Parts: sequence; C-alpha cells; structure tokens
Amino acid sequence: MAEPVLDIRRLSKSFGALKATDDVSLDLRAGEIHALIGPNGAGKTTLIQQISGALKPSSGSIRFLGEDVSALDVAERARRGLARTFQISSLTPEFSALRNVMLAVQARQGSSFRFFRDVMTDASLTEPAIAALSRVGLGDRVRTPAAELSHGERRQLEIAIALALRPKAFLLDEPMAGMGPEGSRALTVLLDGLRAEAPILLIEHDMDAVFALADRISVIVYGRIIASGTAAEIRADSAVRVAYLGEPG
Repeated sequence: MAEPVLDIRRLSKSFGALKATDDVSLDLRAGEIHALIGPNGAGKTTLIQQISGALKPSSGSIRFLGEDVSALDVAERARRGLARTFQISSLTPEFSALRNVMLAVQARQGSSFRFFRDVMTDASLTEPAIAALSRVGLGDRVRTPAAELSHGERRQLEIAIALALRPKAFLLDEPMAGMGPEGSRALTVLLDGLRAEAPILLIEHDMDAVFALADRISVIVYGRIIASGTAAEIRADSAVRVAYLGEPG
C-alpha cells in the first residue's frame, strides 16, 4: 500500500492537567475523504490545529508527503501543500472575494505583494482567483466585500482560498457550518469532486454530509479516537452510538 499523504502517530497535547489530544493516530490516503467526528469539546479542532501547525504537540509525530513536519509552522506547512479552512472565518473583511483569493494565488506563486501597481489588472492573479470562486459557486460575487457575504458564502470563500493554493491535502474544519440545506448539498457535490485533486481530512457536524462523503470516519471523544472505519462500520459500532450518536447502549 502506498504511503499515506498525511500520517499522524501517537499525537498528544496537554494544557496543564487537561489532555486535549490523547495518543491519537490516524492517516489520510490519496483520493479519499477521511471524516473526523465527535461531540462538542471532544478535541477535534485542537487536533486540526496541531496538524496545521498552529499548535505544537506535547508528543507524537506528523508526517506529510513522507516528511516529518512536526517542527514546521503553519506557513511552511501551507507552502508544502497543506491547506486549512477555519471553523471561525479568518478572511480579510474589507477586501472583495476576489482580492481574498488573489492573496492566496500570490502566496502560492511566491511573489511579493505588488503594492506599487494595480494587482487587479494582473491576469496571472485574477484568472486563477476567478476560476476558484466560480468552482465554489461565487462567480457572481467576485467584487463583493467579504464582510457583505452571508455566513455560508464566507465558508465557500474559504474553500476557494484553499483551492487557489493548489494543495496536496485539505484540512476542512466544519465547512457546512451556517449553510442551509441547498448550500450544504452544493458543497457536498463540490467536496466529492475535490478528493480526486487532493485528499480531505474533514471535521463536520452535518452527519448526512459525513455519511454521504466519507470513505473512512474516525470518532474522537475526550481527545481519544474510539472508533475508525467505513460509514457502515461506524453506524454499527455500539461505543459510537452511546458516546456520540446519543443512542442507548
């Protein structure tokens, strides 16, 4: 079997006496969507922060594309192709949707910020940015400031920014949050197609989307992975039903 794109081994993170991540091992393979689910406060976002480089683990290792990246910061991991969207939107609100995505294109190209000429006329920046916005359904909102987008549209914009980075793997933190049924269905279709470009580690509370999309699902409770498997295996797991799905044992 080919080496995983992302390989997390025995990761732990403590905040004083609180163990937020407790000996977690999981991987992400080429062409798949691996969903990470669990109740609020289970440690999902803390785990993603360690994978992205925003938090340093207390112990364990993170390998990306065969290389140990545990000591690298967020920017360096992003440059190597690990793209994350955030549970809480982190856009530049006064910039248009287009400019927000253009910043990602510019970062990927490695070019310096071009303060001394009109970047809006630079086709090498605008064309890939518009293409990314169109893919997520924001083709008619390119000139709209991020602050004026709906909550769901801001989530779409974050995915467009991730797309513009041309990543080797996506870390998506609740991309369906704040979306209505129609938006969730459209995003589900988009993510289903994205896995062919780069695998996705997906945190999501929308269980319909999780079960529709995920090749594998890992369930985290109190910082520990209690089960991992296909959607059918997770549905049938009694520990998952008790701990997360709220069913009686």
